[in-house]
Amino acid sequence: MAPAATIEYSSNAPEPISYPRLPKHHLLPNNTPDYLRLILTSKVYDVLKETPLVLATNLSAKLGNQIWLKREDLQEVFSFKIRGAYNFMASLTDEERWKGVVTCSAGNHAQGVALSGARLGIPCTIVMPQGTPTIKVRNVARLGAKVVLHGADFDEAKIECARLAANHGLAFVPPYDDPLVIAGQGTIGLEILKQLPDSDNLDSIFGAVGGGGLVAGIAQYVKRIGSPSTRVVGVETFDGDAMAQSIAKGERVTLKEVGPFSDGTAVKIVGEEPFRICQELLDEVVKVDNDEICAAIKDIFEGKVPTIHPLLQVDCTFLIETRSVTEPAGALALAGLKRHIVEKNLIGAEKKFVVVISGANMNFDRLRFVSERAELGEGREALLSVDIPERHGSFVDLHTIIHPRAVTEFIYRYNVRGDRAHILLSFKLDSADRGKEVREGYDISDDECAKSHIRYMIGGCQTVPNERLIRFEFPERPGALRKFLLGLQTTWNISLFHYRNHGADLGRVLAGIQVPSFDNDAFMDFLNTLNYTYVEETSNPVYRMYLQR
Repeated sequence: MAPAATIEYSSNAPEPISYPRLPKHHLLPNNTPDYLRLILTSKVYDVLKETPLVLATNLSAKLGNQIWLKREDLQEVFSFKIRGAYNFMASLTDEERWKGVVTCSAGNHAQGVALSGARLGIPCTIVMPQGTPTIKVRNVARLGAKVVLHGADFDEAKIECARLAANHGLAFVPPYDDPLVIAGQGTIGLEILKQLPDSDNLDSIFGAVGGGGLVAGIAQYVKRIGSPSTRVVGVETFDGDAMAQSIAKGERVTLKEVGPFSDGTAVKIVGEEPFRICQELLDEVVKVDNDEICAAIKDIFEGKVPTIHPLLQVDCTFLIETRSVTEPAGALALAGLKRHIVEKNLIGAEKKFVVVISGANMNFDRLRFVSERAELGEGREALLSVDIPERHGSFVDLHTIIHPRAVTEFIYRYNVRGDRAHILLSFKLDSADRGKEVREGYDISDDECAKSHIRYMIGGCQTVPNERLIRFEFPERPGALRKFLLGLQTTWNISLFHYRNHGADLGRVLAGIQVPSFDNDAFMDFLNTLNYTYVEETSNPVYRMYLQR
């Protein structure tokens, strides 16, 4: 990833992508889009106002750097996606507008297209998978778009979208892989450099990466207009790092599976044009986990920012809390910045960073998961498995070590068969405390099986012959469980089953299945044919300690 400060147009570049919608005066000599011209002539301000850039005072003080938040969550559809969608649709011909447009989306892009259609008078059809949450369907429909629910998953919905476009002559509105869409998102970079005090000393801009349109647009503007030292950094999840893998390989990589939590960035392959841009201009890709995203959501919710008095329109000396609940993808960039600061030892470095808060369309039923994981993601809570003697006074001795830290969870069941007691506990940590005395036990803060399942199942254990423990991700749609059950052979018995709905597109399932050793090959065939993401946890030490004896 070359940290290019300026753009150089090489005559030895690979054969360029075709851009049939762009007139020749919007192309550079090497036949690639002139993004500076496209951004400066973007039509987004026909319908949008600039979103504020605010200083996150709490985070800035905590991390010893200036951290500015670009509040795209304050758009009318609570996401930056309206920029690209509107810029694309405003450029359609009269005939294309009359026929209407179609797109496939279950999230923010759908709402951006629907609102753009309402403002431009363009009929819109949005194809969504049948399992799309009702709130998303209602939000799109209330903006005047026609919603077509089709298919069990996004891939099936995309096929129907292509069919409708071909059969009815509808223009397809791409979510990220188009120069006009990228230029619309690039207006965020324009606003950042215009709004930020002393922007020449801006160290980095952090943006979430899904298909890549957001960071590609920002990079095109910032690398042309900004300071040569300003970096543009993309942020992905560890289980959704298509851009990082593609840049490392030098060609677009298609992921086999993508983690569902950050659903706004959950794409298997990045766009062709965003990849071309990011390969040249993106300085770095930072990857984070779900717990870090949850911590960032909490940081944004609790953060304080300066406010403008609504009547006086002057900067006031007091501060208010943002109280904004962003979606996981919306907080992804902040999670990446926090990891970057810690990994690069930049706490107290007094650098200046901008984070794009990209969206706030949060499913309410996902808040439980966020609240549970936020403390772990921030490092403010430790989840441990502790082994102590099964005798009078051991509980008090353990609590003496923890005290005065606040215990947030304590799970224990008497072990009638042994002389050791197994305890799962979590407790609060402050910034100067990492619980070293207790962490001499078994730290399971990073054990996904323990965090998602086992902590909720403790209360009894036994030896189950031939038990295989598998952690699945089931699609959240009718028939997913039945497909699993019908695939099991009659000689296999379900010995354990735990499921929790977290408001995501996939359900987290832990299943114990008794499989005789002579059936192991057939069982592996079943898992592969089922085609659900799975991890075998049969050897997980937390499972063996708390659920098996």
